[in-house]
Amino acid sequence: MAILSRQAKARSIKDPIHDFMGNFSKQVSAIIDTPHFQRLRHIKQLGTTYRVYPGASHNRFEHCLGVAHLARSMAVHLQSNQPELGITDRDVECVQIAGLCHDLGHGPYSHVWDGLFIPSVAPEKNWKHEDASKMMFDDLIKFLKRKGIVEETAFPEKDVKFVLALIDGDPAQCDPEEKPFLFDIVANKRNGIDVDKFDYIARDRYMMGISSQFPSSRIIQSARVINNEICYDIKDVNILHDIGTSRFGLHKQQYNHKTAKAIEYMIVDALKLAEPHMKIATRIDVPEEFLHLTDNIELEIKASRGPELQASRDLLDDIDIRNLYKLVDDTFVDWENQRIFRQRMTSQRIVEAAKRIAAEEAESLDLGSLTPETVIVDQTTMHYGMKEKNPLDFVKFYSKHNPDQCALAQRGDYSTLLPQYFAEIKLSVITKLPQYFGVVQAGYRAVLKSIQDEIMRPTTPTRTGHSRVSSFGSLDGNSLTRVPLNFSLATPGKPITGKRSLGSIDEGDDERSAKRQARSIE
Repeated sequence: MAILSRQAKARSIKDPIHDFMGNFSKQVSAIIDTPHFQRLRHIKQLGTTYRVYPGASHNRFEHCLGVAHLARSMAVHLQSNQPELGITDRDVECVQIAGLCHDLGHGPYSHVWDGLFIPSVAPEKNWKHEDASKMMFDDLIKFLKRKGIVEETAFPEKDVKFVLALIDGDPAQCDPEEKPFLFDIVANKRNGIDVDKFDYIARDRYMMGISSQFPSSRIIQSARVINNEICYDIKDVNILHDIGTSRFGLHKQQYNHKTAKAIEYMIVDALKLAEPHMKIATRIDVPEEFLHLTDNIELEIKASRGPELQASRDLLDDIDIRNLYKLVDDTFVDWENQRIFRQRMTSQRIVEAAKRIAAEEAESLDLGSLTPETVIVDQTTMHYGMKEKNPLDFVKFYSKHNPDQCALAQRGDYSTLLPQYFAEIKLSVITKLPQYFGVVQAGYRAVLKSIQDEIMRPTTPTRTGHSRVSSFGSLDGNSLTRVPLNFSLATPGKPITGKRSLGSIDEGDDERSAKRQARSIE
């Protein structure tokens, strides 16, 4: 990859996770010094989790540098320890560039953008940040050539296809002569054990103040190619198992924190309110416009003065003053029951049940503002990295006694305490109008019980594997968390008494509720 040297220089970078990250060549440095890559300085790695863990202020920028560093380290390790593999310097650099550019396509607030916002305003696009990463990488190469930073002969089409295929983890997208084991490094579709996870698990834990030492160097040194796939020393099987448990733990305790989740939906609603006027979603298909689409979209909305964005500004202001949507209840659902929950647990059914119960037990409640649009049902999948499957069922190991033979580890080799499924669903019910907390909880629990009754009918096929009863969460029927039907978080701990309606606790709460009801989005 020939390059002009007038601007780009090789460099090393000091990092809190990996110490000095060296060997960023002129070519790689040229990519770093582009608007496309510098854009990642303005996208929080953990999105709204930063609002709960203020130390988690790190961005996609430093994460991508870390992945590039680890990707190169892995490739160089294999190159030097197994010369028979024929790994070239070109291979090493392409793998490093893939690690560097794998997140170029993330939108504002990282996964909030492609997980919630785009699906709600442009479901027909089926847009993924990996696809946008390819778009931005193509445009980045054109930028380097247009500016004369690299020669026209730099980054030949074969190399570009190889990098894009590495980002997607799909060998079918490039020349069949490319080495298949290299696709296990950045985006491992075989078992999910890749340097992307090595970096974000270590970096996210560190920045959130969770003490741990992630042994990425140990894992890389353990790597060995056998039969065209990366295998690991059997003595490190527990370390690899911990990758899955660490990932699962982060999703369960930090990434899906109840406050971060509530803020996610408030930001999405604010963006949806602004969409008809700002046409935000249309920017994802044009590199020149996507280039300026970052977390700063929030500041762009706040700085506006037009009345058409007032509702969006109000919602963003609510986040700042901590006037948030409220978690009513959450439940962990067995993997095998996810389909029935996605079908049956809807905001429509919750509201219908809530109004039915209110009519039977508390006729004085004013539920005129309670609509399906004011209740959120979030069902988040949390897993070890391979959905319901055990990642280690797809990782092969060797031993020092037989370094050229590989086999799958048996469960007894690392643990006998393993779940039937390596994934579960976290079901969260959130109300946009806190004064309806109690009645929404009652409606939710009624729907939950009806689903439980349906699942536990005698005609339901017997589960295979373990025989424990399906779990419906510690909040199901829990007297410690049940609140009165007229309970309102607008005045915490104080139910509405007398003839006062639920929507008129005080003037301030009434005004905020009216605004939220007016801007509720279908």
